[in-house]
Amino acid sequence: MKFEYDIIVVGGGHAGCEAAAAAANMGCRTLLITMDMTKFAQMSCNPAVGGVAKGQIVREIDAMGGYMGIVTDRSTLQFRMLNRSKGPAMWSPRAQCDKALFSKLWREMLENTPNLYLWQDAVTALKIEDRAVCGVVTRMGVEFAARAVVLTAGTFLEGLMHIGRNHAEGGRAGDAASHGLSAQLSELGFEVGRMKTGTPARIDARSIDFSRLEEQKGDEKPGKFSYSSDTQPVKEQKSCYLVYTSQQVHDTLREGFADSPLFNGTIKGIGPRYCPSIEDKLRTFADKQSHQLFLEPEGADTNEYYLNGFSSSLPWDVQVAALQKIEGFENIQIFRPGYAIEYDYFPPTQLFHSLETKLIERLYFAGQINGTTGYEEAGAQGLMAGINAVLKLRGEEPLVLRRDESYIGVLIDDLVTKGVDEPYRMFTSRAEYRILLRQDNADIRLTPVSYKIGLADEKKYRETVEKKSSVESLISFVRAQSVAPAEIEAYLKSVDSTPLTQSRKLYDVLLRNKITFRGLIEHVPSLRNFVLRNEYGEDVIEEAEIQIKYHGYIERERHIADKMTRLENISIRSDFNYNQLTSLSIESRQKLSKIRPATIGQASRIPGVSPSDINVLLVYFGR
Repeated sequence: MKFEYDIIVVGGGHAGCEAAAAAANMGCRTLLITMDMTKFAQMSCNPAVGGVAKGQIVREIDAMGGYMGIVTDRSTLQFRMLNRSKGPAMWSPRAQCDKALFSKLWREMLENTPNLYLWQDAVTALKIEDRAVCGVVTRMGVEFAARAVVLTAGTFLEGLMHIGRNHAEGGRAGDAASHGLSAQLSELGFEVGRMKTGTPARIDARSIDFSRLEEQKGDEKPGKFSYSSDTQPVKEQKSCYLVYTSQQVHDTLREGFADSPLFNGTIKGIGPRYCPSIEDKLRTFADKQSHQLFLEPEGADTNEYYLNGFSSSLPWDVQVAALQKIEGFENIQIFRPGYAIEYDYFPPTQLFHSLETKLIERLYFAGQINGTTGYEEAGAQGLMAGINAVLKLRGEEPLVLRRDESYIGVLIDDLVTKGVDEPYRMFTSRAEYRILLRQDNADIRLTPVSYKIGLADEKKYRETVEKKSSVESLISFVRAQSVAPAEIEAYLKSVDSTPLTQSRKLYDVLLRNKITFRGLIEHVPSLRNFVLRNEYGEDVIEEAEIQIKYHGYIERERHIADKMTRLENISIRSDFNYNQLTSLSIESRQKLSKIRPATIGQASRIPGVSPSDINVLLVYFGR
C-alpha cells in the first residue's frame, strides 16, 4: 500500500466527504481519513437537508458536481418547497431524510469514486516543512505523505459534551474527541476559539400520541434537489408534526436552570443565535408563553424522532419531565437526552478565499472548524476546499465564486472578510443579489464553471446546456406567438384577470398577476403543442416563467452587481503596507493589515473600514 497521496482530507463529515469526492473526481489521488467509516456525513443534529438559503446552497453544490443533492434525493422521506407564497428569490427546497440511509449512501458513493481511498483512524498531527504541509500522523502512528491537506474536523477538536453538571469528552454522542491538532496549530501561530452547539433528546415514537399533534405533510407534487436525471422525486412521504410548549413546560425547564452549564459558567463557547437551546429561548424571550417545535422522523424503518427546536443541555431528568408536559407527550420515552457540545474552531479571517490558510501553505480548513453551523454550509466549504487544493497542485489560480454568482460565494466571503463572533448560518438576507441566486438556476450559473475546471462531467454539462437552450426557446416562442381574446377568455375570467380586447403576445399576457405558464398551456393549443413537441419538463417551464415575470428585477440587480464587480477587479498586493496611508483611520489600517483583502471590493466589506477609507484606497491606486 502506498502511503503517499496528492491530497489528504481529515474528517468524514459533510465537508470532508464533499472535499474528498471533488478532489478525487478532478483526478487527484486522495485519501479520506475518518474515525468511523460507518458514519460518513452523519446527520449529528436534525435529519434534514436544505431550508431557507441552505436549500439554495445544496442546489449549488449539486450544480458544481458535488454529491449532497444526489444523496439527499435518494434518502428523502419528505420534500417541501418553503416560501412558495413569496417571490422565487425566497423559494427554498427542504428534505426530511432517512438518517441511516443518508450515511450509507454516502459511503457507497465514496467507495465507488475512482482515485479515492479510505482510512479509519484519527489524525493527531500535521507534518509541516518550511511553513507548508506535507502530510499527517495518525493515532495509530501511521504517517501519510501528501502535497495538500484539507482539515474538516467538525466538532471533534477538543470536543466536550454537557448534560447538566455532567460532562465528558467527545465529538458527538458515542464518538471520541480529537486531541493534538488544536495545540499544534496554536503553536504554529493560529488563533483558536471555542464554540458551542447542541442537540435535543431523541424520542421513541411508540410513546407519542400522534392523534393530538398537528400533522405537517410534504408537497403534493414533491420536487428534488439534484438537477441530474439520475434521481427522482420521493414517491411515498412521511409526515412531520407540529407541537407546542406551554407555560407548564417552561416552569419545569426553569427548575433545572441552576444546573444548566449554559447559565452556571461551565460552558465558555459561543452558541448559535439562530438555533438556540430551549433554555436560551426561555431567557431571551421570557414573556413568550409558547414555542413551536417540529417533530421529525429520523428514518423510514425506525421509531426514533427528532424534536427540532428543543435542543438542551439541562439535566436529563429535567428534559424528560418538561417533555411530558407537552400535549401528546404525556407518556414520553426517550432514546437519549439532548446535550451541548463545546469544540475548538479557527477564526476564518486566517484563510484566503480559496480556504487555504495564510500561515501554512497547501493547508485548507473547511466546515465547522471555520465557525459555521449546518451540513449545507459545511458541504459547500468542503467542495470548494477540495477544488482549490487540486487547482493549487496544478499550479492554477484558485476558484473564487463571487457574491453575485452564488450563495457559496457569499458564505466564503463573509467568513474570510468579516470573521465570525457566533456560529455562522446562511440566510437569504446575507446575499445582496437574491433574485440572481435562485434555487432554480444554480445549474445554469455554476455547472459551466465547474465543467471548465474538470469537476462537473460531460453529461451534467450537456444537460445544463440543453436546459438553458430550452428555456430560451420557450421564451422566444411566447414573445412571437399571439393569442386571440376568445382563446383565453375563460382562463382570464377564472383568475379574475381583465379580458383581452385584442390579440396580444403570450409574453405580455404572462406578465399579468395570477397568470401562469401552466394555465396558458392548458388553454392555448399552439403553446401546448409546442411544449409537448419539445418535451419540456417542469424545470424548463418554471425557469422560463420566472425569467419572464421577474425580468425587470433580474436586469436591475445584474446592473448593480456589474457596477460592484468593478471594485472586485481592483487588486491589492498581499504585502501592501497600509500603515503608510496616514489618511486611513487607525481602525481601518489595523483591520486591513489583519485581513489582507485581495481586492478593493473585499476591503469595502470589512467591518470598521468606512466608505471614506475606500475612497483613500481608490485614490492611491489611481482610480
